[in-house]
Amino acid sequence: MPCALITGITGQDGSYLTEFLLDQGYTVHGLVRRTSSLERSNLRHLCSNPAVFGKTLHLHSADLERPITFLRILQRVNPDEIYHLAGQSHVGLSFDMAETTADSIAMGTLRILEIVREHPAPVRLFHATSSEIFGRPTVSPQDESTPLNPVNPYGAAKAFATQMIRIYREKFGLHLTNGILYNHESPRRGENFVTRKICRTAAAIKLGLATEVRLGDTSARRDWGDARDYVRGMWLSLQQPAGDDYVFATGVLHSVQEVLELAFAEVGLNWRPYVHRDERLVRPPETCTLVGDSSKVCRLGWQPATDFAALIRWMVSAELEAMSHTPRDVDPA
Repeated sequence: MPCALITGITGQDGSYLTEFLLDQGYTVHGLVRRTSSLERSNLRHLCSNPAVFGKTLHLHSADLERPITFLRILQRVNPDEIYHLAGQSHVGLSFDMAETTADSIAMGTLRILEIVREHPAPVRLFHATSSEIFGRPTVSPQDESTPLNPVNPYGAAKAFATQMIRIYREKFGLHLTNGILYNHESPRRGENFVTRKICRTAAAIKLGLATEVRLGDTSARRDWGDARDYVRGMWLSLQQPAGDDYVFATGVLHSVQEVLELAFAEVGLNWRPYVHRDERLVRPPETCTLVGDSSKVCRLGWQPATDFAALIRWMVSAELEAMSHTPRDVDPA
């Protein structure tokens, strides 16, 4: 039975990757912070299943700022594969938490590389990097050879980690893979990301739980995919004979406005009365749009399986389902 170790296992990607690997017959070990609450995490359905938790799924308390905790778990588990997904992942917040972002992403990855380098057994490592490493690219679409040009602390930290993966792969002959992930969404996306914010608010307005949504520039466009497709690609890339860099993207751009219209159409509402522009949320104009060329990984057999409209409808439907089963506050009067 193959064995995988996942950092960031309670996040969107970590939880879908866990489900995928379990279906593939893996034993999965995940790192969680001591302060994490599993009751409200994306893993609660697995942790409450006695046939899975403690048998094929195991969680370990660790902190990548204290590498000795990772080292001990690696020695105990001795995995065949490591999926490194952990780190502060919100671009906007990275300006307010620049030092934390750099430490968790850049230095956290370097600490893992040093430990893997000294590990006596061979292990394959997937590093989840981001299209933000390209920042304001001079070419479109971007591929694995596009120069790095980050424009925010998150992108800069990811660029450092991406380069270190490449350096350690070439210098020490390790099986290390960079997955350059473009935006990918699901109902498990953080609530501070614009797609989840729109889908969640549309559902809340439909149910009478909200009255408006505030957004920045709705003409902004992104290359959005389905998180379940991307975790499948993570696994596929690690099954190759050697580590490499791969762009994971749909290659198709959609605007925030399209998300808005699809989400409100799904709940049968006209979006116009409920949407208000907030200048504080407007980003600087982009000189070149981030859109990926995933032809390299597609040659391995990977293809996005979910189209954009279906993705947004699924996210809204999941919000409606969740809110319909959430107890509402009762006015004691």
